[in-house]
Amino acid sequence: MSVNKDKTDKIIIDTDPGIDDAMAIHLAFADARLEVLALTSVFGNVFTEQATRNALALVEHAGSTIPVAAGAARPRSQTPNAPSHYVHGKEGFGNLPAPRPKAQPDPREAPQLLSQMCRQQSGEIILCPVGPLTNIAALLDADPDIAAHVKKLVIMGGAVWCPGNVTNVAEANIWNDPHAADRVFAADWDIDLIGLDVTQKVTCVQDDFEGLRQTSPDIGGFLADITSFYIDFYHSVVGQHVCMMHDPSAVIAVTDRDAFEFREAPLRVVCEGDEIGRTIADMQCGRRPVNVAAGVDSARVRKIFLDICAQADTMRSRRIAAS
Repeated sequence: MSVNKDKTDKIIIDTDPGIDDAMAIHLAFADARLEVLALTSVFGNVFTEQATRNALALVEHAGSTIPVAAGAARPRSQTPNAPSHYVHGKEGFGNLPAPRPKAQPDPREAPQLLSQMCRQQSGEIILCPVGPLTNIAALLDADPDIAAHVKKLVIMGGAVWCPGNVTNVAEANIWNDPHAADRVFAADWDIDLIGLDVTQKVTCVQDDFEGLRQTSPDIGGFLADITSFYIDFYHSVVGQHVCMMHDPSAVIAVTDRDAFEFREAPLRVVCEGDEIGRTIADMQCGRRPVNVAAGVDSARVRKIFLDICAQADTMRSRRIAAS
């Protein structure tokens, strides 16, 4: 796969790692077209303290020293849902024990880091939230004009024209904080939404990750180790030994947007009742339209993921040598 190494996108990933978060983060570090500036952590797949620790471990594993800022520990309004340990493992990385990163979190809270970095590099940074949108909503609260300084939001979340994955109508990230999601969709910024409408169509199998173990033994081996748990979960749900590539698809939408087909629709989120967490395309709600991914070249997205991650160890070596 050829890439244009002369053009790089600056990205900050807001994350709740999480197995597919780990895949997305290592993918981003391995892609020469991306400059990962920071990670911010949030509750969701695991508790925020675990998410922060796991994010620090992933940065260290990638041979980087970028800041990791801890974010929200609970939703804006509703009672927190339990972490999805049954999907991602007790510590977030399948059956692996808790990592022990050497670095400490950045002293700033996530919204402060996001505000400062996006203003310092106004119009240059893409925010890629792949967990509940609590930190992004808090950013809007703390800095109401921040949308003018953010190049784009590329969000993994939502189920607009397909069933949900935690209820019949709701996707997990939106369901974990529907009030935050509704706040984010109401703001005036450019949003690409990469939701279940497309991410459930992109899958990998264990042999794919065992291949990464061969081409990139350290990072690829880690991904192979953690995804076995994830694949077992999906087998219990869909009856196939596959894992759905939710968060990696959002990162690929940053670099290879033309692998997706988009439909414009203003969005609102149901924040109470039986359909809580449902993401609705509402042409009458008066909001700026969101670019909602409605189609995907799933074979291409899978190939991009595998081709880029095959270079993860090499890219880490170059990063360490340059530091």
